[in-house]
Amino acid sequence: MEKNNIPIFGKKLQDQTYEQRIGAYMIVADEARKQMILVSPPNGAYFLPGGEIEGQETNEETLTRECMEELGFQVKVGQYLGRSDEYFYSSFRDTYFHNPGYFYVADQWKEKCPPLERFNTLEWFPYEEALLKLKRGSHRWAVAEFIKQLKK
Repeated sequence: MEKNNIPIFGKKLQDQTYEQRIGAYMIVADEARKQMILVSPPNGAYFLPGGEIEGQETNEETLTRECMEELGFQVKVGQYLGRSDEYFYSSFRDTYFHNPGYFYVADQWKEKCPPLERFNTLEWFPYEEALLKLKRGSHRWAVAEFIKQLKK
């Protein structure tokens, strides 16, 4: 489903109140452009690196912070893939979320230190396998957009 050319994932339940959680997310591919890294929190789900925009951060500042926290990587934010909206329920937080997400590709990255968040698991996957692993429809959409761009 789309609204104003913005893809929408999940179903917005009319009888629920949604907390807005705006996020920025990034595709970080290996040098050979064959695999990408995914973040898996202790619940075993898979997500693109990134997360909630805090305070007055720009999307780029959010991605720089989140990639250091989750991956231990210093990144150079590259191509903007687009925005999507997602509606979901988090059983962990017992909250319904509306998650506008802004998606980018890392132009460059360099491992600087161990991840600051030590509770996540990091795994590299070929793109097609990453599509199957990702929990959120919006994240799958961004990877599909990235794959389309690679094939051009």
